Amino acid sequence: MVAQTRGSGSATIPTPKKLQFKDKLIGKGYSTDTLLKKLQSLHQELAETEQERVDTKSLSTVRKELIQAQILLHKDKGVKAYAACCLADLLRLYAPDAPYTADELRNIFQFFFHQLSLGLKGSTSPYYNQYFHLLESLSTVKSVVLVCDLHHADELMADIFRNLFTLVRNDLAKNIEICIVDILVALIDESQTVPHAVLDSIMAQFQDKNARIDQPAYRLAVEVCNATADKLQRYVCQYFTDIIVQHSKDDDFSEIRNAHDLIKQINRDCPSLLHNVVPQLEAELKVNEYEVRLLATQVLGEMFAEKGGGDLATKYPHVWDVWQARKNDKASGVRIAFVEACQGVIAFHPELRHSIEEALRVKLLDPDDKVRAATCKLYSQLDYETTLHHVSEDQLRHVAGRSLDKKPTVRFEAMRTLGKLFSLARPEIENNDPAAIAQFSWIPQSVLHAAHVNVDSRAMAESIISQYILPLPSKGEDEAAWTEQLLTVMKYLDDRAMIMLLTISGLKQTRPTIFERFVQCCEENNGGVIDENEAVITRRLNVVVQHIAALFTDRAKAAEDLHSFAKLNEGRLYKLLKTCMDTQADLKSLVKATNEFLRRVEQSSTSIVETMSALQRKASLWIINTSSVPSLVKRIQRAPTEPDDDSSPSEAEQLARVAKAALTYVSKNCPTIYKPHVGEFSKALADEKNKRLGEVALQALAAVRWEASDKRTRDRVVKHALGDYVRHAKFAGRIIGNMKDEELALKVINKLSKDLPNVEEDQLVGHLSALAEIVKAAPTTFEQKSDVIISFLVKEVLMQPAPYDANAMDTDEVEEWGSDADVSWLTKAKLLSIKICRNRCIAHGGSNSALDLGNPVLTMLLTLLAHGGSMTEEARDDPKVKSRMRLHASTSLVQLAAVPVFCEAIMPNFALLAVTLQDPCFQVRMGFLAKLIIYLTRSKTDPRFNAVVFLTAHDPEREVREKARSYVTFALARATPEVRVSSFDMIFLRLMHLLAHHPDFSLEAQNLQETAKYIEFYLDLVGKAESIPLLYHLALKCKTVRDATSEAYSENLYCISELAQEIIRLRAKLNGWQLTSYPGKVRLPPDIFKTLASPEVAKKVMKHMYLPEESTTWLELLGKTARSPNAKGKSRATGETKAGRKRKSPPKPRKPLRRKRKSDFDDDDGDDDDVDDSDVDSADSNDEVASKSGSNVVSASEDHDGSVQDDKLGRGARGRAKKRAKKEAKKQKRERNGK
Repeated sequence: MVAQTRGSGSATIPTPKKLQFKDKLIGKGYSTDTLLKKLQSLHQELAETEQERVDTKSLSTVRKELIQAQILLHKDKGVKAYAACCLADLLRLYAPDAPYTADELRNIFQFFFHQLSLGLKGSTSPYYNQYFHLLESLSTVKSVVLVCDLHHADELMADIFRNLFTLVRNDLAKNIEICIVDILVALIDESQTVPHAVLDSIMAQFQDKNARIDQPAYRLAVEVCNATADKLQRYVCQYFTDIIVQHSKDDDFSEIRNAHDLIKQINRDCPSLLHNVVPQLEAELKVNEYEVRLLATQVLGEMFAEKGGGDLATKYPHVWDVWQARKNDKASGVRIAFVEACQGVIAFHPELRHSIEEALRVKLLDPDDKVRAATCKLYSQLDYETTLHHVSEDQLRHVAGRSLDKKPTVRFEAMRTLGKLFSLARPEIENNDPAAIAQFSWIPQSVLHAAHVNVDSRAMAESIISQYILPLPSKGEDEAAWTEQLLTVMKYLDDRAMIMLLTISGLKQTRPTIFERFVQCCEENNGGVIDENEAVITRRLNVVVQHIAALFTDRAKAAEDLHSFAKLNEGRLYKLLKTCMDTQADLKSLVKATNEFLRRVEQSSTSIVETMSALQRKASLWIINTSSVPSLVKRIQRAPTEPDDDSSPSEAEQLARVAKAALTYVSKNCPTIYKPHVGEFSKALADEKNKRLGEVALQALAAVRWEASDKRTRDRVVKHALGDYVRHAKFAGRIIGNMKDEELALKVINKLSKDLPNVEEDQLVGHLSALAEIVKAAPTTFEQKSDVIISFLVKEVLMQPAPYDANAMDTDEVEEWGSDADVSWLTKAKLLSIKICRNRCIAHGGSNSALDLGNPVLTMLLTLLAHGGSMTEEARDDPKVKSRMRLHASTSLVQLAAVPVFCEAIMPNFALLAVTLQDPCFQVRMGFLAKLIIYLTRSKTDPRFNAVVFLTAHDPEREVREKARSYVTFALARATPEVRVSSFDMIFLRLMHLLAHHPDFSLEAQNLQETAKYIEFYLDLVGKAESIPLLYHLALKCKTVRDATSEAYSENLYCISELAQEIIRLRAKLNGWQLTSYPGKVRLPPDIFKTLASPEVAKKVMKHMYLPEESTTWLELLGKTARSPNAKGKSRATGETKAGRKRKSPPKPRKPLRRKRKSDFDDDDGDDDDVDDSDVDSADSNDEVASKSGSNVVSASEDHDGSVQDDKLGRGARGRAKKRAKKEAKKQKRERNGK
């Protein structure tokens, strides 16, 4: 500093200031207190002395004394603390030169840091201020850099780093930490090289498992590294290189793995330290060692995912490209590592999103299911904002596509991802946020579509929906919000998803349900302690358990868990489960019972929790229950009285539509939940403006068999029955029939019958709808006007021609099916006329006059089938009308067959009815099969009809074949051994008889191969090692009888018998089955078989070969490729799936979110179609079917066309079949007339 002398303008040099301290520090007899006071005085003077004004010569005495052993090794901490401060002050005053030799400096610095490590432990420590002064001096003066010039400086630096990292762990004040950072940074900056031990000390802070930025030692290391990154980069790179080279030949790669973990930790807070490591990691991506590639992929992935990763990708574009190429690595583990690392890239670097999204889209189709599952799981880990703004809707839909994957793990991860994302987005969707709706509202529909794949997928979908999409409220108090949540989901569902949602709701079950029977059996079983009828009770429980287990993927475990639950024998669990199953339980009761039930099950046996949780969900009304009804009705009341245009419906209109759909489903399947709300529905009848509300109210009241008590309400019901609104008339007619008021019913019937010839076209349909319902509930009253009504129906409706459009018939492709909206009033009237006749027959099915009433109807229905849907052979009706008439006739015959007397009357024409399953029109085939399966599943019709199902073997549509396969597989899974034999094994006889009567049967090689396919299809589903002897015995027995109809059919039967024997023999040989003689006796059905005329004839038949000799060639080929039961649908010769043909007239697809208004015509059968959810729906989605047939299960690396080539039994063959069936029907008709 330049000073000015007084009175002079010239500069003068300040006079150096000499040290005033003159005492000796070393001497005999000094007490500690004396020495301490001297050191304090010295320190005070030195600290106040400025460097520029000190006379260093005056410091020589204290300089020498302070480094004496008596001072540095003094036993008193205060002496050493003040001595250290004085030495630090001397180094400051002598700077930049050091007043000590190298050895003395080494001892001084060792003394400094030893004192700091011992004394600087907190502000309450003795001599804290002195230690802080020492540390601050080293930090500000930078005298510590003298260490770098000493001999063996590396060792001393290493000690300093170790001591300071240890010291800082004491959670000292922030200013102390800052000083330590300055000291360490200065040492690194001034050193020519960074000692390896110093680097080890720094790296050790990153290797701590609990390392995080709020830990002082870790924070110190981070700050030092970030401040010296430019210098440390080279040494850090060499550090990792040495580790990898040193351990490259190790077997376990543990050290290399630790090194890469260290890189990941460093990258989180000191990414700039690793810039020289990045090219090294790039090289590791290309090595052959799997572990090294995996580690490099993970590390680079995390580096790119960090906040500075975008800059890293820009700085090292080639590394970015090479890392992305690991998505195609030969090792699946590396590909999974790549996928998992993409999460951070998506979240923090939108600029890299497009390339990552494309890579992940490829990984969704990876050949390895673990990679596909990991890719799906990745999206479940993203938050709402990231998914909304940085993931495209198209990408989410690709994730949803994996819910149809062939691997369960992939399907589960895809569904869970969708569920989690929807759960995050639900509040915004409910608030009608357009972005959230566009991005996420379709998710429930996708999950529900996936539920159609198989039982496994359905169980997954139920779990995801209950957990994420439609969870029960925690306390069950806000019933309105719970119902609104449901409506919000339903609003965005298409018809297929809506059906599945309502199916899994538990509403569609026959009461008492199989689950209620299970609880009853558990109570009777009493934990295995049974006093009476032990065998009966045990068998009953086993049968119920078998039925329920068929609903689960792992049936064996489910059965075991159900038996374990029964053994618990806890009455409280039974009571809670009954509460859950009670249709009158409100939401609050359901939630409370569910929570307690699951908690108690877990306490009793953790191993059965999953099974019992699924059972409780299946058994309870967890989507819609009695608490939902008021909110659903209010939604309909709030909607416009006139429905909005389909193209742009309002919010209120959309919610009203789905509310109506829900209530309609409840009315059909579980009307008991309406009991507390009957008064509300009866009041709704007064609102004549809201047609939708009136329809819902009428249907609900009809479903609960409500009887109006006052005249005004009765008059309203009658008015609806006589009105021109078809749905109102239908349900009003049902209510009138249920009232058991013959006078009122007769009044309505008289009015309707009188008006039939004169009403307008639309009103005629309404009148017929009402009559169709009344005749079912009030048949005796109906008979008073039956002659008039039936005569009108036959002459004025059924016999009326339905001309087709001549121009349309000139085209090559004739449309055989139209939408409901295009159905004409005459067609509706025809179908309703058939329904009236059918219901009339069913209503009188138990009377003595059943056949008198039924024979004309049966004849009419069979005539419709024989004439292709027309009443006469010469009629030239519209093909669209004829197809609906064929479907209605065939399903009516199935329903009539539920009445034993009509069933026996139908059986002579069994073949004519059966070939409906090979109708040219897809909708006819599918509709007939669906109705048949419903009645077979509920045992509402004769088991002999099971034979018809196997005629789907040649169906050109996979959907039809798989529905049949699904039914058979599920039915067999739940059938007892006795039922299996009677309903499926013995049906083999009737199938062979049916094939012998098939209109297309001939002895041509091509035709026989097609016939063989029917037998193979049957054996694929029914044939097992234990049943093969019986089936072979049945095939053999067919040559011991004759056909009951004619000799020509007998020869057909013998040929098929031999064909079946050969196929069974070849199959048994291929599968290693023992084809032993069947020990039991079999009684052949007398309605289709007759005994042979004599033993000689029988011997002649047995010796004669009816199967052409040339059949041996293709049968041998068949034997080489014969399949075991339930094998996939492959071609015998090539093993390849055939390509498919287009349906003749597929229905027009409906776009999501748009609900076409249902036409006034609704020809449903009401209660006739009520089917147990555990029966039909589970059959339609059986896991073995999908997994073994490949139905709807999409693999990531295969073609998904899933169709088959047009078989020989195509449209032309169907026509020939119909003609032959007509001739047979005429022949039988003449025979009956002759009798």
